Amino acid sequence: MRFLGIGEDVALGDMYLRLAAQGHEVRVYVEDPEAQGDVMHGMLTFTAEWRRELPWVRAAGDEGIMLFETSLQGELQSELRAEGFNVIGGSPRGNRLELDRNYGQQVAGEYMDVQPARTHPFASFDEAIRFVREHAGRYVFKMNGDYASFRNYIGELGDGADLIGVLTLKRDRWAADHAPEFVLMEYIEGIEVGVGAYFNGEQFMLPACLDWEHKRFFNGNLGELTGEMGTLVTYRGYGKLFERTLARVGPLLAADGYVGYINLNTIVTEHRIVPLEFTARFGYPGFAILDALHAGGGWAEIFHGMVTRKALTFQTRPGYALGVALTVPPFPYPYGYANLAKGMPVSFRSDLTTDDRDGLHYAEVRNEGGGIVTAGSIGYVLVVTGRGETAETAREGAYALARKVVIPNVRYRTDIGESFIVKDRQRLQEWGWLPCSTG
Repeated sequence: MRFLGIGEDVALGDMYLRLAAQGHEVRVYVEDPEAQGDVMHGMLTFTAEWRRELPWVRAAGDEGIMLFETSLQGELQSELRAEGFNVIGGSPRGNRLELDRNYGQQVAGEYMDVQPARTHPFASFDEAIRFVREHAGRYVFKMNGDYASFRNYIGELGDGADLIGVLTLKRDRWAADHAPEFVLMEYIEGIEVGVGAYFNGEQFMLPACLDWEHKRFFNGNLGELTGEMGTLVTYRGYGKLFERTLARVGPLLAADGYVGYINLNTIVTEHRIVPLEFTARFGYPGFAILDALHAGGGWAEIFHGMVTRKALTFQTRPGYALGVALTVPPFPYPYGYANLAKGMPVSFRSDLTTDDRDGLHYAEVRNEGGGIVTAGSIGYVLVVTGRGETAETAREGAYALARKVVIPNVRYRTDIGESFIVKDRQRLQEWGWLPCSTG
């Protein structure tokens, strides 16, 4: 098969590496000039202009596939599909679910069996400050569009004083020539669970998956919102959550020609599902952690079934996979990376096995002189995964592998999956969201 990856900074690099290792032809276009010739250099085949590769993709017929990494080019993807190309990524309306948070909440409330949190859209920091003063409470601040996760803020104080301070600072430092677009979402106490699935343009492929993300930088959910420091995933036990959420937006996605992965992050309580946000693309590094549970032909099998619509299921392993992100300073920020940690060697202990290597999912690295070194812009080096029948076994495997990776000043959380194992799994089973057979 032939795969043409299109993205800003090789976010799906691990996927491309695994497809190439299986013997598939892979070419990658990188839009960001700073990432060109850097991330995955010496590890993948790159192209300077993706449109020049279209005849190469078309010549492969059903086995030629374009992979889009971001949720910013839905219109372009629809145009390419209309020209007969197999495109996996998203669609205009599908991408809007992620980029326009208020719209995503409206769709969730209209189509799904959920109870959305009260969400208030704003295009003015002053209006938002006035709102919080008049309606004191805890809110979650989230920007619309493609903004870094660490720019979001979860209010802590019941009177909203901390959030007002954050909004005031953002107002004073806003330098763009357009008005800000953001939402304040009612804070809901519960257990955060994601549900995701692959959509083939007409219907969902099965199985769907469940995930438990750990977004903050430090143990105990302290520090910056990084996007993701580690995640626990499974392709089992998804039935009730999937049927009440994503399964119900299938007709909307089909009408828009959506082809790709989509995820809904939620908060669940004993009697309620609260939709938080859509991700209308592959999640990073969620896609790599899910790959630890893929059997058979892996990504190639899933993608071929997706674009040909000849298969509505794909092979997966039972149990759980757990991934831990290994980073170096100044992650999650880019400032000073070139001096602090870029170019550092990535080494491994002598007892690293072939199976261990399968659990290494590279991110911001490159091949230099035959060795792997850190690359990119923020120090997000790689993800290690463990797999097992239970969450405990998967966790043990991931951390055993993390200890075999040697990077100067490497940093990672040591509590990924702990909350699920200690308390959340039992609560989800008692509430009926997970079957009691789930390990």
